[in-house]
Amino acid sequence: MDRDAILFANEAFYRAFADRDTAAMEDLWAKDAPVVCIHPGWAPLTDRETVLASWRAILTGRNAPDISCRSPRVFQHGDSAIVICFEVIGAGFLVATNCFIRQRGRWKMVHHQAGPTNQDPPAESDNDNEPGGPVN
Repeated sequence: MDRDAILFANEAFYRAFADRDTAAMEDLWAKDAPVVCIHPGWAPLTDRETVLASWRAILTGRNAPDISCRSPRVFQHGDSAIVICFEVIGAGFLVATNCFIRQRGRWKMVHHQAGPTNQDPPAESDNDNEPGGPVN
C-alpha cells in the first residue's frame, strides 16, 4: 500500500511538471522538513522558497521541457522513501532521484536531483510487470 502511495506522489510530481502546474508543484514539497533540489547543471538549492522559485521559473518559462517518468523503483524505510527513475525529455533522458517523507499521512518531496546517465531506460513494455523495486 505504501509503495502505491509513494508512486502516486512521484507521478504527481511529473504530472505537475508536465502540466506546468506551479500550485500542484508547491503542494508536493514538504513544508516542515528541509528540502533540496539539484536541477541538471545547477548549483544545489537548499531551502523551500528557493526550490519553489526555481520550479516557478522553469514551469512558466518558454523553454520548459516536455517530460515523463519511466521505470520508477521505490526504496522505502519507515516514513522515508526514495524513488529512482528515468526522465524522458524529447529523444533524450536523465536519471533522477526523488526522496519523500511521510508528513501528516501524505508523502511529500524533500529532494529531487536529475542528471545525465550512460544507461538507456528500459523499454516501456519491459516494465509492464515491474514490481517497482525493493520496498524495505
